Amino acid sequence: MKIRIINKSNHELPHYETEASAGMDLRAYISEPITLQPLERAIIKTGLFMELPVGYEAQVRPRSGPAAKKGITVLNAPGTIDADYRGEIGVILVNLSNVNFTIENGERIAQMVIAKHERAEWQSVDELSETLRGEGGFGSTGVK
Repeated sequence: MKIRIINKSNHELPHYETEASAGMDLRAYISEPITLQPLERAIIKTGLFMELPVGYEAQVRPRSGPAAKKGITVLNAPGTIDADYRGEIGVILVNLSNVNFTIENGERIAQMVIAKHERAEWQSVDELSETLRGEGGFGSTGVK
């Protein structure tokens, strides 16, 4: 699938690192480093603007390395970029660690997955079909 993109950054376009990769890394496009204090959040710009086909979304997700090693994650994971959005892609990063974290220009800050989605049409009813699970939720299946 071809996706129209404008790259106003001085970084390469997002790309798949391996044949089986689902996500492409997004890089910070900032004029100076940004330091996040513990529990602080910021929208980090990428310099990218895109035009997704209707029926697709881009999901912005945390990168596992910074999350595991530094406590840095995407606050609204996964963030959704809709097909009709034309603004610059920004990533809401949050520092969940107890030490400062500095983001540099060009640093890989998140990953983006392009996904097909369906649109739902609600059908209002008075009852739902029964299942073995029923109303059990939040760990009620006993699976650990």
